[in-house]
Amino acid sequence: MTIDRIILKELLEKGSDADLLREMIAFIADRMMDLDVESFTGAAHGERSPERINQRNGYRQRTWETRAGTVELAIPKLRKGSYFPAFLEPRRAAEKALTAVIQEAYVQGVSTRSVDDLVKAMGMTGISKSQVSRLCADIDERVHAFLERPIEGAWPYLWIDATYVKVREGGRIVSVAVIIAVGVNTDGRREVLGTAVGPSEAEPFWTQFLRSLTRRGLRGVKLVIADAHEGLKAAAAKVLNATWQRCRVHFMRNALAHVGTKQRQMVAAAIRTAFTQESAEAARHEWRAVADRLRERFRKLAELMDEAEHDVLAHMAFPKEHWQQLHSTNPLERLNGEIKRRTDVVAIFPNERAIIRLVGALLLEQNDEWAVQRRYMSLETLDALSDDATRKPRKIAAA
Repeated sequence: MTIDRIILKELLEKGSDADLLREMIAFIADRMMDLDVESFTGAAHGERSPERINQRNGYRQRTWETRAGTVELAIPKLRKGSYFPAFLEPRRAAEKALTAVIQEAYVQGVSTRSVDDLVKAMGMTGISKSQVSRLCADIDERVHAFLERPIEGAWPYLWIDATYVKVREGGRIVSVAVIIAVGVNTDGRREVLGTAVGPSEAEPFWTQFLRSLTRRGLRGVKLVIADAHEGLKAAAAKVLNATWQRCRVHFMRNALAHVGTKQRQMVAAAIRTAFTQESAEAARHEWRAVADRLRERFRKLAELMDEAEHDVLAHMAFPKEHWQQLHSTNPLERLNGEIKRRTDVVAIFPNERAIIRLVGALLLEQNDEWAVQRRYMSLETLDALSDDATRKPRKIAAA
């Protein structure tokens, strides 16, 4: 231990050295591996002990890409069995996907300066096209299997939302929508059902996306929750024959754009009185009353309320226990925020495949997290949505 302290002291005295952090990481990693191997051999390196059960057998060299840069490691080998340090276990799929996308952009020479700086900051030296191809192939296989898996059972609720990213296309940089579909099935479980990249306003794109979900088995959709995309609204009615719920949060933003800054708080409070009603009928009555009171001062706002009434209040035709989750796309807010945080790192994607790779990996991880959480909705409240008249109510004590 005294020798370790001397080495550590020497490293600390090199405070101005640019490689200090990498050397510190290498030193700590070596000590961690030494302690690990001692547990496999039953004795310290070079120690004579009757308790020894295995012998070291040299080292194998490996580079470790860290945020401080590339660290050279000497991993001990054993005469019996094998040893691999736990801290070098494969990274999470999303971390690998982010690295792959950054490297692909860098290798193809289409990245922005911020990505070039990030590659250097991550210490990723010696990147080759073959390395990127191998990493991308592994991730793409997993993501493709996840996004093309069969969709089983009935899914009464479907949330659809979009976030926007930039991609290089035909020598130009364009903005495209990344569409995410999340559903809740009749067992109360929430899952990511699919994703696609394309123009957000085009009805053919939305129709193609929804049909791809139905081909995989999506059925039983009764309510689609999304923003006011006319193309999506038309496609949902045509493909799914489902009721449309306009996201309440997005509607409020659109409505308050017709009101002066000083009046927005008062108008917002007036509109929200419709959302606090105990029944759909009472909510519609209050909605019309509020629109009429505001009509003289805010004519465009009142007309917007007339037009949006059925779409904004559609969720009230469903079990009251579900209203909080159904009135907007807020249940996807955290997921979209994480996607935006990761895609902002890349800035400009080299192609659409890279977008699907990164976003798909994030969705795969989120889906795994949801799988081990408790039900998003209770079985008892979902039974009322079943199309099977002979189905008996289910009661399960624990989710």
